[in-house]
Amino acid sequence: MKRWLAAVVLGLSVTGIAHAAIDTYEFANDAERARFRELTQELRCPKCQNQDLADSNAPIATDLRREIFRMLGEGKDNQQIIDFMVDRYGDFVRYKPALTSKTVILWFGPLALLVGGIVVIGVIVGRRRRTTQGEDSDTLSAEERARLATLLDKNKDD
Repeated sequence: MKRWLAAVVLGLSVTGIAHAAIDTYEFANDAERARFRELTQELRCPKCQNQDLADSNAPIATDLRREIFRMLGEGKDNQQIIDFMVDRYGDFVRYKPALTSKTVILWFGPLALLVGGIVVIGVIVGRRRRTTQGEDSDTLSAEERARLATLLDKNKDD
């Protein structure tokens, strides 16, 4: 029974290795290899969402790498390949989406939040400064001090 269980565990662990295939492509020159590497690192895997095509082992990433290799072989330039991928999978497939009306919030949203936070902090600090300066003007007048002193002296006597 132990041998059978060990064989099953070994068999299941080997199937995981069999699925982790490595793509091998023959490029005409080193410039084409560099373009392939650049494109696969610039484009995001639609399934993994947080990995580029070069790092992803998802089947869709393998298909997209194969498609990029095919288009490079056809002589298409990088922009044509990126445009094809964006048309097919949307702006999400790019790690650095183009600046358009749809993506303006992605580019300037963090900056707007930072500026807004600085403005809010400035308003809060300004209000606190004004209230502390207002407390200085709330000190007792000479007449009020004299009255307070007489009241305190009266309490001492009692």
